[in-house]
Amino acid sequence: MRVYLIAGEASGDKLGAALMSGLKALHGAVDFYGVGGPLMQAEGVHSLFPMEELSVMGIAEILPKYRALMRRIAEVAADVLRLRPDVLITIDSPDFCLRVARRVKAGSDIRVVHYVAPSVWAWRSGRAAKMAGSVDQVLALLPFEPPYMEAVGVRCDFVGHPVVAEARPSATAVAALRTDLGIGGAPVLLVLPGSRKGEVSRLTPVFGAALRPVLAAHPTMRVLVPAAAGVAGAVQEAVTSWPGDPVVLDPRGMPAATAEARKRAAFAAADLALAASGTVSLELAAAATPMVIAYDMNWLSWQVLSRMVKLETVTLVNLISGQMAVPEFLGPNCRPTPIAQALNALIDDPHLRQDQLAAMERTMAALGREDEAPGLRAARAVLDGIGPGTG
Repeated sequence: MRVYLIAGEASGDKLGAALMSGLKALHGAVDFYGVGGPLMQAEGVHSLFPMEELSVMGIAEILPKYRALMRRIAEVAADVLRLRPDVLITIDSPDFCLRVARRVKAGSDIRVVHYVAPSVWAWRSGRAAKMAGSVDQVLALLPFEPPYMEAVGVRCDFVGHPVVAEARPSATAVAALRTDLGIGGAPVLLVLPGSRKGEVSRLTPVFGAALRPVLAAHPTMRVLVPAAAGVAGAVQEAVTSWPGDPVVLDPRGMPAATAEARKRAAFAAADLALAASGTVSLELAAAATPMVIAYDMNWLSWQVLSRMVKLETVTLVNLISGQMAVPEFLGPNCRPTPIAQALNALIDDPHLRQDQLAAMERTMAALGREDEAPGLRAARAVLDGIGPGTG
């Protein structure tokens, strides 16, 4: 069986790798093609070009790279049509992936599956109907998403989120990481400034400034900064101006599985976290790490998106649990002083931490922590959609 996959960022790379593992477990011989990061490459994808080229977000961020992205869209679509796989699986990154899907559908009858339902419950509800002409099936991460796609005639399977299937690191692994990093038994604040270059450049000055009053109030606390491979250099440079002698977990030069294991151990070691908005909030919830979420973007992007979003919160733990347990500071509110105040409150108030932990537990249950692994569920849904007789 031939499977073509496209991922455009670190979270999509993780989803794709779990799905690929599931396909190999259920079907056996599978040939993988497409665009992916280190995790997907470890599962067998030979990436057509570096995935990091697609890791852009926001109107102002995309415009300078528009021509290059359009060339990549044409290149990927042509590659799919040349290989004629049994299925094309596009993973998140809708601005890129769905353009590829439309070109593929215009030139073939190749089955297209899109992994990660568009957040039509939050903004741009018309995207569901727009997808119907170029996507045959959607794999949803959240349990309330299928009806939105089914309403426009697209099959949609809730498959859960791979974060619920990630193994918890052992106490021995956590202790070993602490020793390796030289932080001993100190309390740990995890700082995660994003996986895109634009995020890192925009958020690291704010996050660094927010650390000052936190570390002044809690001088024994150590700062750990797990960095995505594509931005590790930028993170290393940015934290040189931060207080507290932060330790960067740099995944470059090590196997992807080793880097992931170290990251999970860091999440488990942390007493709390400051993180950019995104999938990382679910990773922190899976590790039962209390958090504060902050995010900013280019002024023009914020002006457009803030008028389109229909929700009071963008943090998935809040959305899924139905409780505003995780403080978030977005756009103009992404400022050092209120972020620092929220972090200090979370450190000092056990009731706030307990409320978050309860919301995290409800979130993980809703996402299927006790069910079959999401990567396997996603693979099963893809194979069911293709039907019998696939080579």
